[in-house]
Amino acid sequence: MHFSPEDHLGIVPGNGTGMPWCRSTPKEPLLMPLPLSDVRIVAIEQYGAGPYGSMHLADLGADVIKVEQPPGGDVGRYVPPYRDGTDSLFFESLNRNKRSIALDLAEPQGRAVLEDLVRVSDAVFYNLRGDVPEKLGLRYADLREINPRIVCCSLSGYGMTGPRRAEPGFDYMVQGLAGWMSITGEPDGPPTKTGMSAVDFAAGLSAALSLMVGVHAARRDGVGGDADVALLDTAVSMLNYLATWALSRGHEPQRIPRSSHPTLIPFGSFPTADGWIVAGGSKEKFWVRTVAALGRPELAEDPRFATFDDRLRHRAELQAILDADFGRHTTAHWLEILTAHGVPCAPVNTVAEALADPQVGARELVSYHDHPRLGRVGQVASPVRFGDAAHRNAPGPGLGEHTREVLTDLLQYTEEHLTRLSTAGIIAFP
Repeated sequence: MHFSPEDHLGIVPGNGTGMPWCRSTPKEPLLMPLPLSDVRIVAIEQYGAGPYGSMHLADLGADVIKVEQPPGGDVGRYVPPYRDGTDSLFFESLNRNKRSIALDLAEPQGRAVLEDLVRVSDAVFYNLRGDVPEKLGLRYADLREINPRIVCCSLSGYGMTGPRRAEPGFDYMVQGLAGWMSITGEPDGPPTKTGMSAVDFAAGLSAALSLMVGVHAARRDGVGGDADVALLDTAVSMLNYLATWALSRGHEPQRIPRSSHPTLIPFGSFPTADGWIVAGGSKEKFWVRTVAALGRPELAEDPRFATFDDRLRHRAELQAILDADFGRHTTAHWLEILTAHGVPCAPVNTVAEALADPQVGARELVSYHDHPRLGRVGQVASPVRFGDAAHRNAPGPGLGEHTREVLTDLLQYTEEHLTRLSTAGIIAFP
């Protein structure tokens, strides 16, 4: 079930409503909508993976109504170190452009409110343990009588089936279970997790894609359904070519020094006179260009290094030669020389250096907004884009900030009804 653009007339983005259409005055023409401005999602989510996925949809115009359990709401609101009451920079980084309602789903009256929201929404999205949606009645089988077009998207650690369905699953554990940690880090070091919560974020994007696929199918066919997405599924799928090698040839992936490519050489990180540089490429022409840039064209004729297979067999010898050459000059020197020769290369930046990179600026990946409690907040943009429409950039919602707005404007609840729900502790206002 979707709604028309007219539902949004008179609402200006950034005014706290989170709505994607705007008309600055009743007489002015309607501005162009964002791509997902006709999608409404009820999000029963918290912490990382789920909010990350729905945020990308909110950035593109979807009306994401975040349901938070009173009194505390999303646990992400309390993640240190940068926190003020029920707001934190962690929560802010995952929940911009959403609306928040404080609603107790454990009570029958709260369930009734949820069902009213389902009637006027396209999807229900939740990141709960795999066995919980059935217990809470959040699957398509539980909601189809209310809205036959509803899409029910579950994001969990291990999925809604299998022996681990009832286990809590987090990024760190899944990186271990899925084999990632066995191939990350130095060969003589401990198993290592990736620096960021890569599984959480990739799973969030997988869930966002699954949800939108479901909404497309529901609008085409008139019937919704379930999307069952898991962190484990996402992590295992990202093993990709390593999995194919292991399944087809019994390949046993090993950790490679300095996180170099397992088979393509040179393709990795090299120490310079003042730091590190990443250089190389996946084509033979980049090998020829690299040695030319280093002033060592004879290496291209050396039979030990003539092909990818030869260089793989003589990895240690070639690594020692390249390390010595790169160590003669600074990172800036080699970036200039390698770029001039058409060799793919990049510095190994700190996070601050990465955010200040000119290409990051040119792509408009960093933006700022003012938060009523946290002050000026800088964030990175969603990589999901379409057309020329700029992403929205409204602050994350306060706990229950939009409870009254959603229930009165969207569901047409009366003040008397709101008072009864509030008195019973079913809903909460800021």
